[in-house]
Amino acid sequence: MSPPDGVFLLVWLVFWLGPLCLAVWTGYFLVSLPLRRQERARFFLDLLEQGLREGRTPEQTIVEVSRSRDNSLGARFHLLAAHVETGLRLGQALDKVPRLLPPRITGMLKAGEKIGDVSRVLPACSQFLKDGSSQTRGAINYVVVLALVLTPAAPAVLQVLSIFVFPKFRMILNEMEVTTPPFASWIIGQADLFALIASMLSICLYLAALIYVGGPRLASWFQWRVFPLADWLACRLSWQRKRLQRDFASLLGVLLDARVPEGQAVELAAAGTGNSVFHRRAARVTIDVARGAKLSEALGWIDDSGEFRWRLSNAGRSGDGFRAALNGWLEALDAKAFQQQQAAAHVVTTLLVLTNGVLVGALVVATFQSIVAIVNAGALW
Repeated sequence: MSPPDGVFLLVWLVFWLGPLCLAVWTGYFLVSLPLRRQERARFFLDLLEQGLREGRTPEQTIVEVSRSRDNSLGARFHLLAAHVETGLRLGQALDKVPRLLPPRITGMLKAGEKIGDVSRVLPACSQFLKDGSSQTRGAINYVVVLALVLTPAAPAVLQVLSIFVFPKFRMILNEMEVTTPPFASWIIGQADLFALIASMLSICLYLAALIYVGGPRLASWFQWRVFPLADWLACRLSWQRKRLQRDFASLLGVLLDARVPEGQAVELAAAGTGNSVFHRRAARVTIDVARGAKLSEALGWIDDSGEFRWRLSNAGRSGDGFRAALNGWLEALDAKAFQQQQAAAHVVTTLLVLTNGVLVGALVVATFQSIVAIVNAGALW
């Protein structure tokens, strides 16, 4: 007696559709992490801006919104409000809840707090929020490669071929006194190397996925005092370096418009980047300014191209302010960073696909050449 159709449907739902839906939801959850961080920060900044427009301080706004008991704000926001209610200022409270906002947003808000006007730094904070979309778009390329090309089974298949299949082919050919085809012989001899290459490619891709998912929290684990690895890598990647320059220049323009002394403005702008390597470069700018050098000349430590210095010099002659004069350069930096990040993602994924395709193709050719040689020898017997 065969089971009813309902049993087959239940088994299909439990063992196939259920895990598939869970896998899709997990992929969506992980890929969209930067966008959720971005929206959480955007929501927080919108609340601050609305409160400032209504004449409330950031601390008053946070406490009043938290008292609404809205669950959509998240537990970290209510924890921040609890710290504010103990008498802490906004910057001090944000240090107590480091995972609520990205480090750069926190640094910018602290700079605004020090000049006594948080509203001035909100435009600079908003520019940073564009980065999450670029990261997510680039990650989609890696997801496709991870799902369709470098699957977890690929290195295992290559290991099985190199350990069990190819040695067996060689043994059979030797017993039949058949010469192994030259290409197949070379591939069989290098099978272990090919399996190692495939494994290393998969490991590198999985590490990149881990860094993407971990975000700022994972990066903080590599911020050693002797050598801040995460900050060093951020300065070496061209698109990250451009975004650091963008955030620094945007915040510096705001501080100069607020008539903050040049040395202090440079220090606060560097702190707003949240990058220790960049902060050390800004310290050299501060030293040069203290020795009497012009700010536009001292900024050579920050911008090698000279465009930033040129725009800052012209901004001093215009009546619109430093921040307004730098807008064109800030937008250009943002566009170049987006272009370079997407180009890097496409280049890396294309190379991974091509490398994996060459490895698999070579192993397939070697396998069929060995099989054809065995079949031909068997026919002659």
